[in-house]
Amino acid sequence: MAKLWGGRFTKETNKLVEEQTASISFDQTLANEDIQGSIAHVHMLMSTAIITEEEGNTIISGLETVQTKLEQGELTPSIENEDIHMNIEKFLIDEIGPVGGKLHTGRSRNDQVATDMHLYLQKHTNELIELVQATQQAIFNQASEHVDTILPGYTHLQRAQPISFAHHLLAYFWMLQRDKERFEDSLKRVSGSPLGSGALAGTTFPVNRGQVANELGFDYVYPNSMDAVSDRDFILEFMSAASIMMMHISRMAEEMVLWSSQEFQFIELDDSFCTGSSIMPQKKNPDVPELLRAKTGRVYGNLIGLLTVLKGLPLAYNKDMQEDKEGMFDTVDTLEHSLMMLAPMIDTMTVKTANMKQSVSEDYSNATDIADYLVTKGMPFRDAHEIIGKIVLHAIDNGKYLLDLKLEEYKDFSDLFEEDIYDVLAPEQVVANRHSYGGPRNNK
Repeated sequence: MAKLWGGRFTKETNKLVEEQTASISFDQTLANEDIQGSIAHVHMLMSTAIITEEEGNTIISGLETVQTKLEQGELTPSIENEDIHMNIEKFLIDEIGPVGGKLHTGRSRNDQVATDMHLYLQKHTNELIELVQATQQAIFNQASEHVDTILPGYTHLQRAQPISFAHHLLAYFWMLQRDKERFEDSLKRVSGSPLGSGALAGTTFPVNRGQVANELGFDYVYPNSMDAVSDRDFILEFMSAASIMMMHISRMAEEMVLWSSQEFQFIELDDSFCTGSSIMPQKKNPDVPELLRAKTGRVYGNLIGLLTVLKGLPLAYNKDMQEDKEGMFDTVDTLEHSLMMLAPMIDTMTVKTANMKQSVSEDYSNATDIADYLVTKGMPFRDAHEIIGKIVLHAIDNGKYLLDLKLEEYKDFSDLFEEDIYDVLAPEQVVANRHSYGGPRNNK
């Protein structure tokens, strides 16, 4: 099959080279964006009289027909036509004849593919922002139900201080808020239009790049044509934000795995988000959060892969940049599916409040509040810290918790202790007393 660019060549492309250089197996994902960008390009060619109204209308009608046939499975892209851009142009020429060859006037595949990816990421970034908001809502819903549910807070995976379950959950709400803001901010870079930059040096035709940008919903045009066709920063920025968000999702998934274990028994995941064992009939495995935890690695890998592809490229476009798409598509798919699973999994999980309360009643996580108690009575904090450390050791040696110690035992360490120490030590009071901004009682 003759190539649309084959005029300068005297030999057919080696089959192995054809397979290696073709991208149609994955870039057909961009078919709708490619046709969207082409229609806007044709509108501009018509308005600037580069092509006639009749020619433009014929081309647009043909593109719409090609899109419908692609969606209905009536057209099959071929590896011989390399990529989605050349396949669509070939389909168009087959549909409407030689006038279809005028579609490519004033543009190159270099600015065309960059435009397609901008359109793709603009669409999917906005969709991801909505999915993040839905996940935040699921977190907020659970938190609203558990403002008064107390559980141990941890540092180093050791019990540290009592907190509310709402406060713990809302930490992830705010992580996702930063993720959402990063995606929102990245749209500033996604919303630039490369179309009209040509292969690298613009075009001799009197194109109106601003008109195309406006029609496609972009905020501005790239001011430098070489930068426009070679820039993939907007993809890297998206992947970076995606990697940070997957790290947050992975942290929450890890806690779900821990919390649902027999050792913690803080939550139970809904059956619809778990699987069983082929040999052990009693098992209920938290496969979904485990997979969310694992998929973080592939998103990281996509970011590092593209950074490595781009790190030594001279200006402007190079074939290396064909490797920019699969990782982008995979990152989008991974994020979308992760968030679509995470929100309902949070919504449907059962919180075992009694187990949480029992855990916080059987530890020494209220020790800091005893130190604060002594400080309010005039003792320097460092001295109070040492005394409470000795009290905790005494309690451990005697198989007791701090609420179990008698007042006389406290007074052995300091005469500042009074009966009100037991009010201070109650887990509910420990949480209630933390009313500083950002704490469990001032950040619901």
